Amino acid sequence: MLFTTRWLSSIFTDFNRNTDEPIAIEEVFTDSRVQVKNALFVPIIGENFDGHHYLKQAIANGAVAALWNRETSLPESLPTDFLVFYVDDTIGSLQQLATNYRDEINPIVIGITGSNGKTTTKDLVASMLKEVYETHYTNGNFNNHIGLPLTILSMPRNTQVLVLEMGMSDFGEIDLLSKIATPDHVMITNIGESHIEHLGSREGIKEAKMEITNGMKTDGLVFIDGDEPLLKDIHKQKNCITCGFREDNDVIIQNVDVRLNHTNFQLADGNAYMVPLLGKHHALNAALAIALGERLGVNSERRKNALLSLQQTGMRFEMVRGMNDASIINDAYNASPTSMKAAIDVVKQMDGFVEKVLILGDVLELGEHSEEMHRSVASHIDAPITAILTYGDEAAYISEAVKENNPSLYCSHFHSKEELIYALQPYLKRESLLLFKASRGLQFESFINEIIHP
Repeated sequence: MLFTTRWLSSIFTDFNRNTDEPIAIEEVFTDSRVQVKNALFVPIIGENFDGHHYLKQAIANGAVAALWNRETSLPESLPTDFLVFYVDDTIGSLQQLATNYRDEINPIVIGITGSNGKTTTKDLVASMLKEVYETHYTNGNFNNHIGLPLTILSMPRNTQVLVLEMGMSDFGEIDLLSKIATPDHVMITNIGESHIEHLGSREGIKEAKMEITNGMKTDGLVFIDGDEPLLKDIHKQKNCITCGFREDNDVIIQNVDVRLNHTNFQLADGNAYMVPLLGKHHALNAALAIALGERLGVNSERRKNALLSLQQTGMRFEMVRGMNDASIINDAYNASPTSMKAAIDVVKQMDGFVEKVLILGDVLELGEHSEEMHRSVASHIDAPITAILTYGDEAAYISEAVKENNPSLYCSHFHSKEELIYALQPYLKRESLLLFKASRGLQFESFINEIIHP
């Protein structure tokens, strides 16, 4: 049980029937199609839909109560024992409910944001803190103004630590999430180019990411990428913990060694770690989790075990086996120019392959910066990369720049999925490593499904 309808009636005081006999609420949901049990239904009004139209379906699937926009008529077929709480705005009320429930449970709250790596870092932090605490964390990428409240409202009552990923596409969005979550500590993984179309510049992106501190408790710690020049102005703050490769960081990363299925690294304190992720940038993400874990009482052995037992959200630099035993890196969940360059660098560092093939697609939401940003990816494409195949509209700029910089490299651009799949056939062999990377909107997993091992 999360809470009862009697507790709900203390927050939402306008309702359609007596609440003296409390009903236990075990779930909160917004999708009427989902099977639930003893759940509170929150109908969302979007641009092209209105969840209020699906109350009957929600009840059939397990709803026992609902929040309800007071301007919307109730259906005549509503069961007489069904409890409705009238509100002015269902989304705002969902957020208010999440805030009240967070106060009720009172866990240690960790807020995580960043242009790239926030989901992986969330997974690392959750793995770290599960070693010591009852830990609840964002499922998938439920990190916006609806997903974050639903994450809070899905935490069990015995939760001691709540790890929340916070995403955004414009100013003010993380400010709202931070004030709903009121984090004890926050983490900023990096400042990239994601959503630069709306935010104007990397400086604007930094300003939007820093909103995560707006709801933070006054004694909270801020964990950051200490090598990021745009964050240098907060280094001097007493509550700032910097992690990075430079010698002036609080947590210094050394001796990074990228292997086929993991990355080894050391910290300046002498501790050596292994994380089942590929790339130097993941050593940084892991170091942020280690720094937080240490300050929350996770000892050295538990920190090492936490990294080894990581359960990662899918389609993020996931190694899968392709036809003819080709090695395929599925990094199709999302992309920015920064994360694309980092992924390419990892492929270049990996030993044991004759062919290293990049299959790159459009990075979306770059606006007027799109050509410049796509062309910048080419600066990281050289030996030992052996072939580059690009797909989409904007990714053509990558191919153009590669042909200018390295005319001897095989490079081709495609507008047809079938043509690209055909062009991949010669590279599907044991000695090949193929990286698939693009923004989520291009659905690159559909390419991978065509060539994975049957």
